[in-house]
Amino acid sequence: MSLPGQIIWDWNGTLLDDAQACINALNSLLRERSLPLLDHARYRAGFGFPVRSFYRAIGITADDRGWEELAVAFHERYRREPALVSTEARALLDWFRARHVPQAILSACEQRLLDTQVAEQGLSDAFVAVQGTDNLDGRSKIDVGRQLMNRLAAPGACLLIGDTLHDAEVAAALGCDCLLVACGHQNRGRLAAAGCPVFDSLADVQSAFARRGTP
Repeated sequence: MSLPGQIIWDWNGTLLDDAQACINALNSLLRERSLPLLDHARYRAGFGFPVRSFYRAIGITADDRGWEELAVAFHERYRREPALVSTEARALLDWFRARHVPQAILSACEQRLLDTQVAEQGLSDAFVAVQGTDNLDGRSKIDVGRQLMNRLAAPGACLLIGDTLHDAEVAAALGCDCLLVACGHQNRGRLAAAGCPVFDSLADVQSAFARRGTP
């Protein structure tokens, strides 16, 4: 696996280990509505973009105004839950940095929340750009991905690293290579349908680069 000219990271579920935080926040909403709760397996088997479709699948419905209120309610609960960038994620960030590969974040997360989370993890200086959205809805990030590509200086061969099928869709739309990790918001069985390399962990990603003789 050759070293890319630019890394674009997904944030939630890829660098930030927050799947359980999302499950806990959603279960709070489900409990209020007397709906069946999610476990880790059911969540990862069903979660996807746009997020509203997933909400409907687990029984949560609303009109347009209600969706906005629901997004706020979810994020209030989500922010109370612990979520960290793992040791292996930090190790891979450092590994690419040591090889002078510029790294950026592309996320469906609202920009201010994204900036706050990146700062809380002590990673504000690790990226040449941090691109989020202007809403809490969890919609497609293809358009903001195009904005990010315009911000990057001569990105060259670009690799997007994510944890959902939508990340593969975004990579294709942006003309980037893609690899997925099955330790986030979707399981390996679903990710295999994307047709790009799937790894069980970010440690496995680092090992794959090292095995291919990347200096």
